[in-house]
Amino acid sequence: MKSALLAAALSAVAATAAVAAPEKYVLDSSHSQIVFSYNHLGFSTGYGMFSGFEGEIMFDQEDPANSSVSVAMPVTSMLTGWQERFDHFMSPDFFDASDDEMVSFSSTGIEVTGETTARITGELTLNGVTKEVVLDAVLNQAGDHPMAGKPWAGFSASTTLVRSDYNLGKFAPYISDEVAVELSIEAMKAE
Repeated sequence: MKSALLAAALSAVAATAAVAAPEKYVLDSSHSQIVFSYNHLGFSTGYGMFSGFEGEIMFDQEDPANSSVSVAMPVTSMLTGWQERFDHFMSPDFFDASDDEMVSFSSTGIEVTGETTARITGELTLNGVTKEVVLDAVLNQAGDHPMAGKPWAGFSASTTLVRSDYNLGKFAPYISDEVAVELSIEAMKAE
């Protein structure tokens, strides 16, 4: 009986040791973008983007719910396509931003919803306000990068933010309070 219990215990330890842990991936800054859009007075859709930011994903391919993600970027790295619009966004009407003000996201949970889909819940800090947001995410592909020759992963995600939740609601509702956010991320396995 004792040998059967010992064998069962050793099997359990061996099985636990065989479970893969999340592996660290770092964002490929040159192929990761966050694009946002908003309605401007009903006449047009305005767009902006963050690109070149850094972050990491602890990626568990066997158990995606065991993964996590964190990213951060200076708010002044925002691209709007027009200097006057950028200057207005950085003014006291909106961000009143300094060079060291950061936008950050850190996941707090992942709910797998399909073979390649998940809902990523996390804390978004924007304009000094932290709120919970949910990203609808898709694993586009995971495997060896054809040029880099090492493990790579690509993800897409989307959410909608309410500007006034982050004290950025100036001119609402004429300029939409809701802002659509689309993310496209590539990440490489860390060395």
